[in-house]
Amino acid sequence: MNANPRPADAMQASFAPLTTERLDALLAVEQAAYSHPWTRGNFIDALAAGYQAQLLVAGGQILGYFVAMPGVQEAHLLNITVAPAFQRQGWAHVMLDALALWARGQGAQWLWLEVRASNTRARQVYEAHGYQQVGLRKRYYPASDGEREDAVVMSLPL
Repeated sequence: MNANPRPADAMQASFAPLTTERLDALLAVEQAAYSHPWTRGNFIDALAAGYQAQLLVAGGQILGYFVAMPGVQEAHLLNITVAPAFQRQGWAHVMLDALALWARGQGAQWLWLEVRASNTRARQVYEAHGYQQVGLRKRYYPASDGEREDAVVMSLPL
C-alpha cells in the first residue's frame, strides 16, 4: 500500500468483483484493519456461495470492499472495510450506496448488519446512512483474552 495515499477527491475509484487472484491484497487490508480479521477461508467460502463481493479500487490500490449475502426480500452485509490509509474520506458511504443499489436490484426490501458494540465510529456511519439499531446479539464477536463482545443489529428499509 502507498505510504502517502492521495486525497479522496483526487482519485478515480471504481468497483471490481473480488476474485481469488486479488485475495492476498485484500487479506493484507483485512489484517491491518481488524483485531479479529476474516480468514482466507471466510472469503473463499463467501465467493463459493456466490455472495456479492466487491472491491473499491483506485490506482491499483484497494480502498475498501464489502461482502453481502442475498436473502428473501433482504440482504445481509457480512463485511465492509475501508483500508486504514483511506478511512475518514467518505469511501464507506460510497460502498454503502453501492450495496443498497445492488440489494434493490435483487428485490431486497431490507438491509441488515451486525457491528461491534464498541465500534462507535462505524455505528455513526451506519446511522448517518439511515440504518437503525433493532437488536443486540449477546457475545457475538470474539474479543481479546477469550472474551466475547456484543453485536448491535442494525437495519435499513429500502
